[in-house]
Amino acid sequence: MALSGLDIFKLLPKTNCGDCKVPTCMAFAMKLAQKKAELADCPHASDEAKRILGAASEPPIRSVKIGRANPVEIGSETVMFRHEKTFSHPAAVAVRLRTSEGPAEILRKVREIDAYKLTRVGEELKADAFFLSHDADAGDALFTALELIRKNSGKGIIVDCPSGETMNRAAELLKGEQAAFFLRGDVSPQDVEAAKSCGASLVLSGRSLEDLRAQAERLIGSGFKNIILHLESANLGTQVQSQTILRRSALKKNFKPFGFPLLASIDGGDSYDVLARASLLLCKYASIIVLPEYDKALLQALFTLRQNIYTDPQKPIQVDPRIYPVGEPTPESPVFVTTNFSLTYFIVSGEIENAGTSAHLLVVDTEGQSVLTAWAAGKFVGEKIAQFAKKIGLEDAVTTRKMIIPGFVSQISGDLEEKLPGWEVIVGPQEAADIPGFVKSFHLA
Repeated sequence: MALSGLDIFKLLPKTNCGDCKVPTCMAFAMKLAQKKAELADCPHASDEAKRILGAASEPPIRSVKIGRANPVEIGSETVMFRHEKTFSHPAAVAVRLRTSEGPAEILRKVREIDAYKLTRVGEELKADAFFLSHDADAGDALFTALELIRKNSGKGIIVDCPSGETMNRAAELLKGEQAAFFLRGDVSPQDVEAAKSCGASLVLSGRSLEDLRAQAERLIGSGFKNIILHLESANLGTQVQSQTILRRSALKKNFKPFGFPLLASIDGGDSYDVLARASLLLCKYASIIVLPEYDKALLQALFTLRQNIYTDPQKPIQVDPRIYPVGEPTPESPVFVTTNFSLTYFIVSGEIENAGTSAHLLVVDTEGQSVLTAWAAGKFVGEKIAQFAKKIGLEDAVTTRKMIIPGFVSQISGDLEEKLPGWEVIVGPQEAADIPGFVKSFHLA
């Protein structure tokens, strides 16, 4: 349960010494309650305060990291719904590999998956981990596959371990990798020690909520907390219901055994079925989604959804306001104008490129708002655009005096020409997709 500022103040020394760089203990307590300061900033905090506040400051869902070079972090969520605040860590996407595929095929897939990335609105999107299933007859196939993954990728590794003996040997191989071991059935003390020895996490798999609770409580009791939960479900509806119960229990009831990230595994089906299930589980409330196969089209659709879901709704994605060259513009190339909302910028610049022309793209600071929203808020009007153009020296950077504004704000053209004497303001199309046709009709190409 989160403590209020007054609750925290009662635990502080009340000396108002200022050693925490805050004038009073009450002010420091309020900053602690808002998570804008740490108790370690107070050198006089008692052991009791450290114990109580340390427990209260733990996130309701523990953070877990998987991977070596660029580890993916999951967990630490604090809300059920994105609009309540925001979701913190995007769900990790893992691709299943099978030892029965053989070393050559595994190597090919590892290299291809490791190289695959998608850039969308300035963000690089890619798979986060490999889920290795051991289904080959040869006993050494698992370790051969692990070596191939380690040497050819820095992505996270989740190992589906068939036995404790296999896990012990795999743990030796994966020291320093921050891997995760997917365990079926009850977890033994030897499993815990093997995970501790290599700094790995454990994925607990249970057939019921009660089974999962019992396993998690045993591990928490042993002092092991790098836990990921996986609940076996008969169908998708039951799985979504169970994951909602797990999330709600952790956030609303502060039920510690369920306060861990969730893994959802999709075993098979055609690409449309896999995408539908993965999309639903991403929304409700998987922290890791294991896909059955590597499929670029599937990944692109899932990455797009994930980016939209995990974008902070209270913080628009923005690009820096300035003049951007599109293509290879000369001083005589025309100037297009748009806002600094990332999606708007990337769509407009992409359509200018598609038109086969070069231009200067003047991106105005509208605090990340789209064209119509910024216009309605008075941030994308003639006076503001003119002020920004003068501030960054647009007239010195180009010799052209042609400026193209979005068709949706055609009404600002007169005011803009008045504020920028000597400029011809051309009203462009309303939709960015119509820019190529507009460029041809005005002979701008």
